[in-house]
Amino acid sequence: MQHTRKMPLTMDSMDAYMSLFGMNDVYLQLIERECHVRVTTHAEELQILGEEADTQIAMVAMEKLLQMIARGESVDAPRIRYVLSLVRDGRADDIDQIFQSIVAVTHRGKPVRAKTLGQQMYVQAIRSHDLTFAVGPAGTGKTYLAMAMAVMALKNHEVERIILTRPAVEAGEKLGFLPGDLTQKVDPYLRPLYDAMFDFMGADAYQKLMERGTVEVAPLAYMRGRTLSDAFIILDEAQNTTSEQMKMFLTRMGFHSRAVVTGDMTQTDLPGNRISGLEEATRVLRDVEGIAIVELTSRDVVRHELVQRIVEAYDAYHTQGGEKR
Repeated sequence: MQHTRKMPLTMDSMDAYMSLFGMNDVYLQLIERECHVRVTTHAEELQILGEEADTQIAMVAMEKLLQMIARGESVDAPRIRYVLSLVRDGRADDIDQIFQSIVAVTHRGKPVRAKTLGQQMYVQAIRSHDLTFAVGPAGTGKTYLAMAMAVMALKNHEVERIILTRPAVEAGEKLGFLPGDLTQKVDPYLRPLYDAMFDFMGADAYQKLMERGTVEVAPLAYMRGRTLSDAFIILDEAQNTTSEQMKMFLTRMGFHSRAVVTGDMTQTDLPGNRISGLEEATRVLRDVEGIAIVELTSRDVVRHELVQRIVEAYDAYHTQGGEKR
C-alpha cells in the first residue's frame, strides 16, 4: 500500500537539501533506489512516496543526513548507504554518536571522526586497553585511526614517544638488491606510516620530532632486544609477521606503553604455508585481560565505494569455496 510522508521545505533548509541531493540529484536518486521510494516537491514540503516502512527509513535517514550537513559535515554515496543501513537495523540513534565525536585534528585543523560503528568501537578499544588488535580489510581506517590516537596521546603527554613499525616481508630476498643502506631499503615499506604522520603533524613538525627521537619509524627487525616504555607503538601490516616475530614484538611493551596491532588476514605475503603471527595472536590472546580484538568488515570501508564492492566480492568468492591463488 502506497504511503506518503512529508518534510518541510523552507528557504533556510534549501541549501541543506541541495547538498543532500547532490549534483544533478545523484544522491537523491541513490536514496530513492536504496529505499524503493519516490521523492517529490509539492508547495513548501518534500513528499516521500512508497511503502510505509520504506518511506519511514528514507525520512529518518534524510533527517539524520540533514543534521550532519548542518554541522558542516560532508555527505557522499558511501556515507548515505551507511546511514541507510543503520536506520534499517534500528540503530538510527547511534548515528549522532558516531559522527559527532572527534578522534583527532590534522595539522590543517580538520577534525577526524570515526565514520562507522566498527571504527568507533576501535577507537574506544584503544582508549581503554593497553593492547589492541584491529583486523579488517583495506580501507577500514586501521592505520590512520591508530596514528590519530598516537598523536593525541603524545600531545596530551600520555606518552613520551611514538614508535611505528611494520615487517618488510614483501621485500624477501630482493631487499639486498635495492640501493642504499638498510633504512633506505625498507623505506618504501614504511611510506604509508610516514604519509599518515605527515597528515597529523605536518612535514616540519614531524622532521623535528624525528630528529629528537620522539617519533621513530623502523622495520620490525629493529625492535628485537628493546623494551619500549612510555611509548605508543603501532605495528602495521601485522599479517606478515611470523609467530616468532609477533611474540617478540608483544613482549617489547614496557611500563606506561600502549600498542596497536593492525592487519588484514586476506593479504598475507608470508612464504609457503607459514601461519601468520597476527592470526595466531588473535586466537591465543582473545580472552586475555587488557587486550582488545576489534574485527572490522566491509561495512567499515571508508575509501572509494568501489573498494567496498571489491572487498565484498572477494568475501563472497572465498565463502563460496573459491581458492586463494
